[in-house]
Amino acid sequence: MTVPVITGPTASGKSALAHRLALETGAEILSADSRQVYRELTIGSAKPSREMLQEVAYHFINERAITEPFSAGAFALEATARIREIKRRGKRVIVAGGSALYLEGLISPFAELPPQNAEIRRKLSEQLADLGGELLYERLKQLDPEQAETLDPTKTHRLLRSLEIIEISGRTVTELQAKKSGEPSPPSSLHFKTFAIDIPREELYRQINRRTESMMEEGLLIEAEQLWKRYRIEIENKSLPALLTVGYQELFDHFRGLTTLDEAITLIQQHTRNYAKRQLTFMRNRMQCIWLRTPVTTETLKKCMEA
Repeated sequence: MTVPVITGPTASGKSALAHRLALETGAEILSADSRQVYRELTIGSAKPSREMLQEVAYHFINERAITEPFSAGAFALEATARIREIKRRGKRVIVAGGSALYLEGLISPFAELPPQNAEIRRKLSEQLADLGGELLYERLKQLDPEQAETLDPTKTHRLLRSLEIIEISGRTVTELQAKKSGEPSPPSSLHFKTFAIDIPREELYRQINRRTESMMEEGLLIEAEQLWKRYRIEIENKSLPALLTVGYQELFDHFRGLTTLDEAITLIQQHTRNYAKRQLTFMRNRMQCIWLRTPVTTETLKKCMEA
């Protein structure tokens, strides 16, 4: 049972390509996006439009409240079950999105990592509070540079977990993932064929800048302000990971009076470019992708799927 996966860096056009393919083939789409699953995040998460949601059956869009935790592991389990259910109904299915951990967990189950250690986590959390994310991130860069390239100092949950694993096991996440990739995969009736959009860097950056401007025109500032008013305590405490997202956190800093609106927009564009770089690093280093040079048509994609 082969399932096509369409991925690529943010703003590369993967969602539009998946939608066109779904329209032509009658497929349903599983969104592998860690932010689009939340009902409260719409413009800043680049959700499919209302018209697109009416044209194609989407899964993992608007299915959770922002206060409900939803991990990559939970996504992998639920997505696998949904794929099987869709196939049982005789329908095609496409996985589309750019959340690398969601995709990795679905396509190739995670390496067996050591369980959390409360004492080590407490110590690292105290260091984070005292020293800040930048210093802990620099530590991870020294210990596990490949893992560090897939995140940044604001991804504090993954940052702490990566350092915790090193302290517990004496091995890095990269080493553990490499060990997993060398082992035979467990038998499964699902086979994924992953296609990644290969877009020239300059064009990608232009699209990121244009999309940021479009989001502002569509009302991103109002959406962020509503979240700020409703969840300000959680934002200040960093207790809702979904709100530590590019496009929102820069506007929250603007509401704090730390930046002008123009500065916040510039930072959204810059941080989105940085995020796209990390996505590309993850996809090239940790995923087995068939890279398709833009512009990618549905006809080209269909031929690659059949090959």
